[in-house]
Amino acid sequence: MRTWLVLMAGLPGMLRAQEVLRVTEVERVLAPLVESYGVSGMEEPVRATVQRMLPRWARTETDSAGNLWLTLGKGEPTVVFVAHLDEIGFHITGIREDGTLDVLPAGGLFPSLWEGQPALVHTGKAIIPGVFMPRDSSADTVLKRTPPDLRVDLGTPSRNETAALGIRVGHTLTMPKRYVRLAGTRATGRSFDDRVGSAAQVLAVRRLDPARLRHTVIFLWSVREEIGLEGAQVAANALGLRPVRVHAIDTFVSADSPLESQNFALAPLGGGAVARALDNSSVTPPARVDSLVTLARSRGIPLQVGTTNGGNDGSVFAAYGVPDVPIGWPLRYSHSPAETIDLRDVASLADMIQAVAEQW
Repeated sequence: MRTWLVLMAGLPGMLRAQEVLRVTEVERVLAPLVESYGVSGMEEPVRATVQRMLPRWARTETDSAGNLWLTLGKGEPTVVFVAHLDEIGFHITGIREDGTLDVLPAGGLFPSLWEGQPALVHTGKAIIPGVFMPRDSSADTVLKRTPPDLRVDLGTPSRNETAALGIRVGHTLTMPKRYVRLAGTRATGRSFDDRVGSAAQVLAVRRLDPARLRHTVIFLWSVREEIGLEGAQVAANALGLRPVRVHAIDTFVSADSPLESQNFALAPLGGGAVARALDNSSVTPPARVDSLVTLARSRGIPLQVGTTNGGNDGSVFAAYGVPDVPIGWPLRYSHSPAETIDLRDVASLADMIQAVAEQW
């Protein structure tokens, strides 16, 4: 099914002054989030960054799972927004006698993209550099389609010396990353999934007036999404039948890429936020999609509608009969070190969250 555009921004070649200011605002929130590290299970640095970015009046709570909650407004119905804090990476599964580390992916990724790259071990107390070891250069190994299991070299010659650095089984690994502005309104970096969703919720909260909300709105920043929606499940169990609907704010993996077929999941970068009508974990009721489209049109917000692969945190609320109405943004090169976005789509996403909280 080909993605269809509901609204387009119709922007001229040069951004207007107001749009420049909005993109700048997006960057000021998004860049620090992207440059915070937080593999599933060790999201505390990202959670702390979100808390620092929220308005001073925002009173957050952290539950036993590590999810961050912000409850605004009063009365029913209750509407929930959820974006996840974690990023893909690795967990240490063993320390070899020669001091190198065995690792296991945390989330879906392409191991070949990490081979021969700098590595960072996160112990919770320190960040220790290393290297994701390249595969053996012998011809039979290089030509294999399936790469060998990744290992990490810290420069230590023995298990004891690696352990002396404070490294233990269960600690997480990533590679260095930074937010980089590209031409126009494009940007690249690792962990836009789901730091964009987390940033969009922060931006929306900054623009909301809690006193003017007509019902309860809960903003969640969840943990351990990449390894099985674990944080969202804790939140769903806590809320039970209470929410009237949930909006997962997460990536729309788009086919808007030079090397991909555009027969499925096409949501052009720069075309605005995306209502996920269908993915591998949930089906949005058509009436809810239509209502989102109507709301976007009434507020002049660019919105696309499409189907894609992947899942989302809102799907775990279905066991309680809570409709899942996910909203995302188009992303190129998903789960790679070079994820690419258009900053106008992040602004559009924040505007949609604000509109849903205020009017729907």
